[in-house]
Amino acid sequence: MRELTGRVAVVTGAGSGIGLAMAQAFAARGMALALADVEEAALAAAARTLGAAGADVLAQRVDVTEAAQVDAFADAVIARFGAVHLLCNNAGVAGPALRVPAWLSRPQDWRWILDVNLMGVVHGVRAFVPRMLAGGDEGHVVNTASVAGLLTGADPYFVSKHGVACLTEGLYKDLKAIGARVSASVLCPGLVRTAIVDAQRNRDPRYGRPIDPASLPEAVRQGAAAFRQAIDQGLAPTAVADAVLEAVLADRYWIVPAQPPLLEQIAVRMHDVLERRNPTPPPPPAAPRPE
Repeated sequence: MRELTGRVAVVTGAGSGIGLAMAQAFAARGMALALADVEEAALAAAARTLGAAGADVLAQRVDVTEAAQVDAFADAVIARFGAVHLLCNNAGVAGPALRVPAWLSRPQDWRWILDVNLMGVVHGVRAFVPRMLAGGDEGHVVNTASVAGLLTGADPYFVSKHGVACLTEGLYKDLKAIGARVSASVLCPGLVRTAIVDAQRNRDPRYGRPIDPASLPEAVRQGAAAFRQAIDQGLAPTAVADAVLEAVLADRYWIVPAQPPLLEQIAVRMHDVLERRNPTPPPPPAAPRPE
């Protein structure tokens, strides 16, 4: 996209973290905002702050696991603004521990994380991309995956993010194949200072009781503590939003704002594939440092 001023950006998961930072970056470039989040209080606060700063904001509580709610949100955006130019399917969740062995992951945890992280993106693409194509204007789709989508793990989070990465690359190719004025990027951030490790606060009761971290093996609990500390020391969400903005303007597919050790792990995995080597195990998580 060459011009953002006066265009319309849709962001899911916009109440906090990367989603809020993207909304702020887009507003600073003169875009109108359609914001969605399942956490109503956080969404309302974000909308108030952005509106007070002069942005034209539509905010709607949306559970992205429900296709009908995403469709209704798309209808509301078109009714309010008449068009969509930038779509950021960003809503995402994780359990309190990553890299839980597959044989310890409960079916309800798989359903919750896959429904939000993968099917939420599918619902967003199905609801908004046809409207973007019909509008005939230039546009862009940014789907939030993770470096987890470029690495591997036998748990719902990694699997869901691989699905997003696969879906988005296919979407990009399909849009280019038809000569569309709409393009796509995949966002694969590394460690970012967000509240994703506390995502169970928004877990719908239909997915059963949240996992109790105390029930996990000691090694998994140590890994979870190390992951939380790494998140607390991660990139600022604004840095990720800046990378997204730059990629949209340049029509660059890969957006990978990540720490050098994570980039090295991606390189090792790609070489494993090309050289037909057995997968290289990831390095063990660093032990949490005392505060």
